[in-house]
Amino acid sequence: MRKEFLAIFSGFPDHHFSEEITKRLREELTVRKSIVFITACPLEYEQNDRDSNGMHEMFAEQGIPFEKHCVIDKRTEDSEAKTLVENADCIFLMGGGACAEQLDLIKEKGCYEALLDCHAAIFGVSAGSMNMARNTVDFHDSLEPFPGLGFTNITVSCHHDPEDTWRYEQTMKMSETRTVYAMEDMSAFFIKGGKIDVVGRIYRAENRELRPITEDDIRELEQDELRSAVLEAGDRIVFNDTYVLYLAKKGE
Repeated sequence: MRKEFLAIFSGFPDHHFSEEITKRLREELTVRKSIVFITACPLEYEQNDRDSNGMHEMFAEQGIPFEKHCVIDKRTEDSEAKTLVENADCIFLMGGGACAEQLDLIKEKGCYEALLDCHAAIFGVSAGSMNMARNTVDFHDSLEPFPGLGFTNITVSCHHDPEDTWRYEQTMKMSETRTVYAMEDMSAFFIKGGKIDVVGRIYRAENRELRPITEDDIRELEQDELRSAVLEAGDRIVFNDTYVLYLAKKGE
């Protein structure tokens, strides 16, 4: 199920949202009863409590707190985790750990189907953002892709820094087999109703070539997101070079 509102973040090294990101969050998060953080470090309980409290404080300091916030990790009972996801207004996939460990936790706690069906806005940062894609690549472990959550077709490389030569080279290796969007910290993709907005510095990497993202790239991504949404619904979509021509049920 395609989600109503997605936010893909790279990182917040100063532990504050930018003014531009805050403005968008205020517009979208009009109901804030519950935010549920899902860790990428399932056994780091003290860290998870500290990080989830700190991340919620980022919302609170901008005047957009939630009535309740919690974190799902290994301590959380399976039934409770599923209920928390089902009732959340926002799910925030955290970073700081391994992509595979976060995905394993989601499946272990029985949250995968609940995530697909829930009404919540879905946010990700770092590893959490990487896991939002249909295919995830965690180059800290391997360059081999594995299935992600499938909320978007955008494959990202987070914490892009031109002076970080190791991370740059890993991104270039990823780009040999797929298009990758390298995100500097404080950048974001916002996705709603097939419309994509970009905040901050994001680069497109393909075939070991890196350049800033363009409006044409964004339009291409929007068509790709729309195409995927329609195909998931059992339809096919017909394009010409620029515009969507029509939607047709399979078999027509």
